Amino acid sequence: MWLFRESRYPFIQQRRKAYVVSAVLLLVGIGAMVSNVVTMGNWQNYGVDFTGGSLVQIRFNQPTTAADLRQALGGTQAPPITRFGSDDEFVIRAPLAEGVDVAQIAADLSEQISAAYGPGTFEIERQDLVGPKIGAELQQKAGLAILFSLILTLIYIAIRFEFRFGVAAVIATAHDVLVTLGFLALFRVEISLPTVAALLTILGYSLNDTIVVFDRIRENLGKKGGRREDPYELVNRSINETLPRTVLTSGTTIVVLGALLVLGGAVIRDFTMVLILGIIIGTYSSIFVASPALLEIQERWGTGDDSKKKKKRRPKEAAATV
Repeated sequence: MWLFRESRYPFIQQRRKAYVVSAVLLLVGIGAMVSNVVTMGNWQNYGVDFTGGSLVQIRFNQPTTAADLRQALGGTQAPPITRFGSDDEFVIRAPLAEGVDVAQIAADLSEQISAAYGPGTFEIERQDLVGPKIGAELQQKAGLAILFSLILTLIYIAIRFEFRFGVAAVIATAHDVLVTLGFLALFRVEISLPTVAALLTILGYSLNDTIVVFDRIRENLGKKGGRREDPYELVNRSINETLPRTVLTSGTTIVVLGALLVLGGAVIRDFTMVLILGIIIGTYSSIFVASPALLEIQERWGTGDDSKKKKKRRPKEAAATV
């Protein structure tokens, strides 16, 4: 891209400002999670996939509103109701109640609506039933999936590159997950199985983008004089050299997801929004989190083999490395 041809943007020099931005995003997300615990009882807005209950999608054959439907189902005691797709289509999320069978929830909803609107005035388009044990198990497995992905990321990059590269990649990936979860908590996006799938997709995307930058850093280190170059300049140059690829990949992906967001309908809206958010955060972290973290790790703990090199080098021959 001509805009990034021979670019020399001072990304590393701006890392402290990026630290502030990341800290603010994380604090806002943590605050939203704490607020959700106080007001909702959970740190996220879990859907019936995780809490157990019944999700019923209803399409009416006559005009109605969410307020009228809510009144028909008990007013203030009615389960959450949202418009879905067309004006006469709604989704009712009924949580489990103690002593009430899961399958009975959907039947009771259908009976109440028939009593209020009359039989034959609506059609049940979709009905999902999830038991409480399955919901709790899904919560646990979703958390374990994210945790194991971080551990495997560390092992993979430690083998392919070096351990310090793996630690930096895990820091960046954990940053992406936490910031994304913070936004989900802030806007109370419903957490469902597709949302978890989107989070795991973000992990893969963020890792791939980080590896591209790390691979260029390793390539530049292997060039003549690379080990003697200032590490901050070398890392910054590596980021700029991979910038066209990063922007093109992220940009084209966001364009496609934007089309899905507009044309895909309400079924995949949350999934698409999480992906768009995650790609933006992942691109940001590969530049402003992963690479600076690599430099910070080296500055504090060295490269991991410095002690061996010091025995072979004279003090005046010691060179800066990344």
